[in-house]
Amino acid sequence: MKTKLLVLAGLLATTPASAAVSRFMVEKTTPMPGGYELLEGHFFGLLDPNDALNANINDIKLAPRNAAGKVEYSATFAVAKPVDVSRSSGMLIYDVPNRGGGQAVNLGDGHVNVVSGWQGDLEEAPGVQSLRVPAAKINGPAYVRFMDIPADTKTLSIRGGTPGKQGGRVFEVATEENAKLFAGASDNQAGMQNEIQGRNFAFADCSKTPFPGTLDLTKLCVKEGFDPKLAYTLAFTARDPKVLGIGFAATRDLVTFLRHAQRDEAGNPNPLAGKMRWAVGRGVSQSGNFLRAFVNLGFNTGENGLQVFNGINPIVAMRMNSMSYRFASPGGLVGLYEIGNDGTNWWSEYDDKVRGLGKHSLLDRCSTSGHCPKVVEILGSAEFWNLRASVNFVGTDAKSDIPLPANVRRYYNPGTHHNGGRGGFQRAGVPISACILAANPNPTSDANRALFKALLDWVSDGVEPPPSRYPTLAAGQLITPEAYDRAFPAILGQPRPAYSPLYQYEFGKDFNVADMTGAISVNPPQIVRTIPQLFPWTDADGNEMDGIRSPLLQVPLGSYVGWNITASGFQAGRYCGNTGGYIPFAATRAERLAKGDPRPSLEERYPSHAAYVARVKAAADELVVQRYMLAADAARIVTEAQSASW
Repeated sequence: MKTKLLVLAGLLATTPASAAVSRFMVEKTTPMPGGYELLEGHFFGLLDPNDALNANINDIKLAPRNAAGKVEYSATFAVAKPVDVSRSSGMLIYDVPNRGGGQAVNLGDGHVNVVSGWQGDLEEAPGVQSLRVPAAKINGPAYVRFMDIPADTKTLSIRGGTPGKQGGRVFEVATEENAKLFAGASDNQAGMQNEIQGRNFAFADCSKTPFPGTLDLTKLCVKEGFDPKLAYTLAFTARDPKVLGIGFAATRDLVTFLRHAQRDEAGNPNPLAGKMRWAVGRGVSQSGNFLRAFVNLGFNTGENGLQVFNGINPIVAMRMNSMSYRFASPGGLVGLYEIGNDGTNWWSEYDDKVRGLGKHSLLDRCSTSGHCPKVVEILGSAEFWNLRASVNFVGTDAKSDIPLPANVRRYYNPGTHHNGGRGGFQRAGVPISACILAANPNPTSDANRALFKALLDWVSDGVEPPPSRYPTLAAGQLITPEAYDRAFPAILGQPRPAYSPLYQYEFGKDFNVADMTGAISVNPPQIVRTIPQLFPWTDADGNEMDGIRSPLLQVPLGSYVGWNITASGFQAGRYCGNTGGYIPFAATRAERLAKGDPRPSLEERYPSHAAYVARVKAAADELVVQRYMLAADAARIVTEAQSASW
């Protein structure tokens, strides 16, 4: 048996690795400091729609094919590498761009950094990592959302969604027939969306001609104008959905090419040929969601039969990126009808009885292929309050903890907003125009750096990372939102907590909810029920007690929370995006009594500035010992505390 495996391994190693990447074109080379250079250009790929490895690219069999029966795509790339690639560490670090943003940088230590286009609905532009994919020739249901609409607006562009909002869908209307428009004063209560009768809206431009205006399938006109207090959902028949799931294959193919190929089919050389021993994928937020879906849908096996990523680092990413279904929105957020938390969210097998989805895990497919990566998952407080992390921890019934498999580590940064704050030890808060509370300064970058280094060491040298650290239900560290609200200190003039509800939707029989593939036929999706959620508990100051507590959280200057409240607009009084809040402590006992603040003041907590710095140093030193912080970052933090002006 051992001899057969060795023979098979030899065959795989000599299998041509460039079949999927037909051309790899370096169009620009720029010198970088430290003996590095930046290579930029385009790569072109060919996909066999009948290959089992491409089966989870939704609608690929409906895409146009070339004369050889292959589906074509192209994407941008950037590679930062040592000029002399023989001096590289052998580590390829692929940073997944977020909504096209991101550039390859000199990471040092001989590591190679790669970025590329994967989001096929972005417009090409300078500085944008983009992907060109074909469209499937089919019509079907789609929907777009509009909110925070200026007063006296009668016409809006359908293609752009809400002006200024990320994640606006870009769909082409196929026909006026059977379109429906809904409006509601709340996204947080089921049944609040009311249908507007068809005679009161039209696919038209009413900016110059009174309703029903001039026919225009790219615009929506409402007879009495849009009400700024309402949010609108337009359900309609769209045409020619882009085959966006190709983005997974494009990343798979590029990393496979860079790791294993000598040259492309046109003879262009691979600039990293034979030098990359390992590959690690890293992604923040939307990009981390991409990595979770990438593994779940089976893309961690290349067309050469080899593993793509040896390790992945999804950061503040609590769901799969929902882009491999018909009329998908890869840039979508977590608003009403936004798909993402609906599918498989857990690393170990869990029986989703509440939604009737059966037993699944994100690692099912890679377990079958033997190509599961080592996983270092990092999240923070805002991921519970807005991104519904609860289901990742305790499932949809919230009755018990879902254990982690041996190849997964989870690290929780308590009391932080989405990917952390600016850091430092300034007592005064920085206002945010959209939210009531000041911006949360509690950082995550220090822990993130240490944990990413631990992942690289785990992948390359087999050194086990530090133990997972996160709150659990079994330890009593996860509580209901009602219990959290009761425990959070009552501070005069400050808002109470708010969170994003998690709904179960009905999408129709042609939608695979577990994988979030297929086609939605219920338009817009119907709310079936609200899924219960739990949240990390806090101490008497309102600060969370479990996870990797930063020195700023261990020696606090205020309450650092993962939630905030929207100040105005449609969402006023509800959760304010991914922005956590900060409520500073009073300076003196007299000040806090005058403000009605039950939390002890700074003078009651810390006898002197030197005593405060000593506590910060002790906290930072302990994190270094535990391998949750690098020594250089600990030294910097102590200097920052010493320099704090308050």
